[in-house]
Amino acid sequence: MKKFFPNNLALIVLASACFVILISMGLRQTFGLFFDAFEDSLSVTRTEFGLAIGIQMLFWGIFAPIFGLLADKFGGNKAVFLGFVIFALGIFMLYSGPNTGIYFQLALGVLIGIALGATAIGVPVSEVGKHFPNETRTIATGIVTAAASIGYFLSPLLTKYSLVEFDWEQTLKYFMIFIVIGLLASLFLFPSKTIINSSQADRDQTFFSAIKEAFSHKGYVLLVLGFFVCGFQITLVGTHIPGYMQDRGMAGWSATIILALIGFFNIFGTLGMGYLGTRYKKKNLLSILYFLRAVSICIFIFSPPSMLNSIIFGVSFGLLWLSTVPPTNGIVAQIFGTKYLSTLFGIVFLCHQFGAFAGAFLGGYFYDNYGSYDYAWYMAIALSLFATIVHYPIDERRVDRVNNTI
Repeated sequence: MKKFFPNNLALIVLASACFVILISMGLRQTFGLFFDAFEDSLSVTRTEFGLAIGIQMLFWGIFAPIFGLLADKFGGNKAVFLGFVIFALGIFMLYSGPNTGIYFQLALGVLIGIALGATAIGVPVSEVGKHFPNETRTIATGIVTAAASIGYFLSPLLTKYSLVEFDWEQTLKYFMIFIVIGLLASLFLFPSKTIINSSQADRDQTFFSAIKEAFSHKGYVLLVLGFFVCGFQITLVGTHIPGYMQDRGMAGWSATIILALIGFFNIFGTLGMGYLGTRYKKKNLLSILYFLRAVSICIFIFSPPSMLNSIIFGVSFGLLWLSTVPPTNGIVAQIFGTKYLSTLFGIVFLCHQFGAFAGAFLGGYFYDNYGSYDYAWYMAIALSLFATIVHYPIDERRVDRVNNTI
């Protein structure tokens, strides 16, 4: 245990990040289950709902590097705390306001999106990465990502139960309880006292030189492009799988079961990928992962609808769901060091959210205009093959700043 945890502070930060990401990502995973209630109670079309989720993804991505910079400068605890305050405001506005038109887009899209930029994935994972050396970093970040999986597993089940027994407004009020817990947990996301495995050149690097260095590195650019695909696919599934299952005659709990299975098996996927990242090249693991995603989607959409097919998809896609995060974050840290890890990974995540916007919006757009989600699924498959190819040329070797004049 002492070999894995560099110090007690690393253990505290890891535990804090697990609670933060469990709550934030767990709540975010449930919004697709509200589409029926929003459609019936608020007359929100699938395009409007997809647009709101797309805006949420976009603002999540835009603010991920901003909160990443705040975390790098002032500490992850302050950045994440602020994020949860904004999260609470967005949920409050969603159930207490007019709930239509621009107000709906502002609450579900803009505010919750900004909040996710601080509380979900980017900052918590990167702050943990700063406390662990290269040898154990992917395992540590895999544990944090696995905590999101627990939220993914529990939140859809609890939310579906609450929607059935109560109503969507009361369910959102219950969300506020979990946000308060997240606020308390965020206080313990302390900044690292040292920059692990760093040289004097690493410690002296400025913010602008770090950005310039990253974008002049071919591998970083390819990583940014590849993460677009991850965002497209998981947001397409998370947002539109309830509507897709309904259209295939598998309404009710079928979509909830898929989302819950994705969450549960993502625990094993992220932990497994975290371990594999310590033994094999992370870029190769990412190429294999994206290829397997294409296979999983093909089997799902081209097979006859059934509960067995739904279970197979939930299990297979769950193993691949957030397994991209440990190796992606690990490659950034391995190449550029950890001083600006939250910022640089936040930029990678911004492209992820451009993909997420496309997945959320185009899923609803294709359905409303063509009566089917098929074109969105075809895009997801093609993008998987693209990501399979672009990760392979990445050079994972650490940048040598001794002779670096940037």
